[in-house]
Amino acid sequence: MRRLFLPALTVVPLLLAGTPASAAPARAGADETPRAVRAAVETPSLFDDAAGGDADADDPAIWVHPTDRAGSLVVATAKNGGLRVYDLHARQRQAIPTPPAPGPDDEAGRFNNVDLVTGFRLGQRRVDLAVVTDRGRDQLRFYRIDPATRRLTDVTAPDVPYAFSRDQAEVNEQRTAYGLGAWTAPDGTAYAVVSRRSTPEVGLFRLVERAGRVSYRPVDRLTLPSRFALPDGTSWSPCTDPGDGPQVEGTVVDPATGVVHLAQEKVGLWRTRLAGGRFVGAPVAVERVREFGVPAAFDPEVDDCVTDHSADPGFGGRIAQDVEGLTIYQTGRYAGTLVVSSQGDDTFHTYDRRTGRHTGRFAVVDGPVDGSQECDGAAVVATPLPGFPGGLLVVHDGRNTPETPGGDGDARPDTNFKFLDAGFLRAGR
Repeated sequence: MRRLFLPALTVVPLLLAGTPASAAPARAGADETPRAVRAAVETPSLFDDAAGGDADADDPAIWVHPTDRAGSLVVATAKNGGLRVYDLHARQRQAIPTPPAPGPDDEAGRFNNVDLVTGFRLGQRRVDLAVVTDRGRDQLRFYRIDPATRRLTDVTAPDVPYAFSRDQAEVNEQRTAYGLGAWTAPDGTAYAVVSRRSTPEVGLFRLVERAGRVSYRPVDRLTLPSRFALPDGTSWSPCTDPGDGPQVEGTVVDPATGVVHLAQEKVGLWRTRLAGGRFVGAPVAVERVREFGVPAAFDPEVDDCVTDHSADPGFGGRIAQDVEGLTIYQTGRYAGTLVVSSQGDDTFHTYDRRTGRHTGRFAVVDGPVDGSQECDGAAVVATPLPGFPGGLLVVHDGRNTPETPGGDGDARPDTNFKFLDAGFLRAGR
């Protein structure tokens, strides 16, 4: 297994030939009024408390039924609450629990991100799979989607390895499988690009069949930079919890080209490529966060990073920390739009899928249902579906309203997913 370590470097704003490394990124778009779009329906509330089973919505994936578009599904993670499966009316059809802890002092399963693999050869047939990062147990898990019953069945091999950890003790430290992007190569080989929590590491895993079940093996790994040279001659590292590195979560692989987009939450948006079962070339920066280069330090009293915005050197980009969910609205073999969640200001940025050029900004605001705030994961398809003639966009809502009071009178932690017609992405802005 080859490890690719990248030295500290100055990132550039766009993937344009000839852009000088010292160029400051354009900040246009950071302050413009975002286009307002509205969700049509929303899933039921998930409550991250004991009464709600510690269910916390995070990341969706959209499965299009091969013969009956009305039977399409949204598969979504709920962290300790496992997987939830919804129909196109946002009604829950299935709830799948996480695996139990292997021992009394070990971490139980915690499902973080989900993506889909279509046409995977399992035994004598081709099946569609939901692939999930189990960050609690540092594994990938696999669920076969049955088109007839529209239900998911666990087909994970019993001996799947740890994704990153050496042993259970290291798993319990929870630097584990986190973000996820699946891809099927032209030769039919299925891969998963998986980030490691609390580090800038990203692994590439090949999916394999094991006696009628699904497993994987690592084939490559890269590490994104943690320190950056700034145009004024100084250097900067993003603030993280003590001992942690700037992690990646949002991950998507372009199905036609193998281009990998990576959202390094406190740094910005990166782009690299897969070929021959390996990462090819050094990742290139597409966009920086607004806070890029701004001094910040961890304050133990507030248990968080405190940023000195008065000392902003002006090297930042458009996206407000954190850079989160990534998804591609594919309108042709190479045409379409990359959608990026700008979690810090409750908006989304769009980029030309092929060139990386910034094309617009939108916000999911209150309408028939409430809008989306603090969005983690997002998923989109351009396929017309019943109720969504322009395709379906599903976004996470990290602060669902109206609030639901708990037994103590305080609002319960409430998250869910919003479903929108995605046609506005085709029109662009």
